[in-house]
Amino acid sequence: MKTIGNRIGQLGAGTMGHAAAMEFAIHGYNVTMVDATDEALKRGLSLIDRDLTTMIDGGVVKEDKDAIIARVHPTTDYADLAGVDYIAECVFENLEVKQESWEKAEAVVDDDTILATNTSGLSPSAIAKNLKHPERFVVAHYWNPVQLMPLVEVVPGEHTSQETVDVTVNLMNSLGKHAVPLKVESLGFVGNRLQMAVIREENEIVRRGIATPEAVDDIMKYSLGRRWSIVGPLEGIDQGGLDIFDNISKYLYDDLANNTGEDPTLKEKVAEGNLGAKSGHGFYDWSGDKATEAIRARDRILMEDLARDQREAEKK
Repeated sequence: MKTIGNRIGQLGAGTMGHAAAMEFAIHGYNVTMVDATDEALKRGLSLIDRDLTTMIDGGVVKEDKDAIIARVHPTTDYADLAGVDYIAECVFENLEVKQESWEKAEAVVDDDTILATNTSGLSPSAIAKNLKHPERFVVAHYWNPVQLMPLVEVVPGEHTSQETVDVTVNLMNSLGKHAVPLKVESLGFVGNRLQMAVIREENEIVRRGIATPEAVDDIMKYSLGRRWSIVGPLEGIDQGGLDIFDNISKYLYDDLANNTGEDPTLKEKVAEGNLGAKSGHGFYDWSGDKATEAIRARDRILMEDLARDQREAEKK
């Protein structure tokens, strides 16, 4: 099986990219971080500085901040990727942009360098369509915020080798992530399929006047959300009894949302300019500092969960 050396490539220094680069640097890797402009790279380094400060203050990173940042090497030149063993890509979520980025990267790296794209649902086979060695191309789908969310979905394309999947899973797990390989690619992979199914039903509940958005979210947070972070849905129904859930499905499935195409609630809100926190209003009022405060509270809890995960790992 391929061994990953000390040099990692990172395409993109934005919201996801800077955090992916930071995670590799935290674990001792030298990271060549590529972006289109010096301004984008400067902003990426400032985000790394900010997030490292938060993680050090939260006790989940022990090393000196400057030492970690020194392992991140910003550049606008793809040629600087020569010699890396693994590249993580977090560029704009657009098929053509990703294809172009990977064609540039493949031209300068070794034939066995693993190429891992972070995408929320684009086909790895489509992204790798023009590559000479698609067998070493794979999806490593992070969840935002990358530095605090453990899951990485590892998704093979049509030509991805099993070795590429296995090496990627092992590498992600060595960073303290929880990497989960899929058998084959699918639209939205698994995480986003589950997320969108829940969102569709939540919107249906609100649309039919069964409950308010706040009530629906509270019901999720204080019941299923807590349980599913410990026991997944399928394991949970095994514990509860499949006969019970079979009976529930007989009368409830027909009443659940099953609309296809664009979500009518989301379509209406977008048309009205109500985009959520970015516009100040969506299902909730995000005026003033409400969004900043909510994200800060979310990240504090995620940090506590990450610290707990680290303590559990140290016991093993």
